[in-house]
Amino acid sequence: MDLIGKKFNKLIVIEFAFLKNKRSFWKCVCECGNEKIICRNDLVSNHTKSCGCLRNKTNNYNFKHGQAIAGRITKEYKAWVNMKYRCYTETCKFYKSYGGRGIKVCNRWLDSFENFLNDVGYAPSFKHSIDRINNDGDYEPSNVRWATDKEQLNNRSLSKDEANKKLQSGKEKYLSRKRKEFDNQIKEVIEL
Repeated sequence: MDLIGKKFNKLIVIEFAFLKNKRSFWKCVCECGNEKIICRNDLVSNHTKSCGCLRNKTNNYNFKHGQAIAGRITKEYKAWVNMKYRCYTETCKFYKSYGGRGIKVCNRWLDSFENFLNDVGYAPSFKHSIDRINNDGDYEPSNVRWATDKEQLNNRSLSKDEANKKLQSGKEKYLSRKRKEFDNQIKEVIEL
């Protein structure tokens, strides 16, 4: 089948390139001017629509904030999306700990990633994630920081079970310390 001169989306076939494993490859020119060799099946099935410029153009529309590097979304953008998801999506498995408790995202950040990034800046390292300083407070400039997992563990709200375990552990340590002090006092009395 001769494809020369046929147009497929942004691509026009200009010549036959080669045959490989019973598949024909064709040299195409894109509307943007780039040339690319593409498999016939990808052309006729609309799997390939351009030389790649269409994908790049689409990515630029989706990431106006510039936080997509080679198609990957940055840590800061993920943090912004995830905090809104936890606060406003009832099907989120963490909703009850965030939106369900009345935690909100401030109006300045709700629809503006740029404002969020200007206020919190970039994460200092890959080990840092977004953290609310006051766990009962909203996501807002005065209550948010980048923190490590360890810092966040020390700053989290405890469930009733966790609080009881911590309390019980504290009581046990206290009693153990008192027993040792008592034993030491008895030893001192005996030695006298």
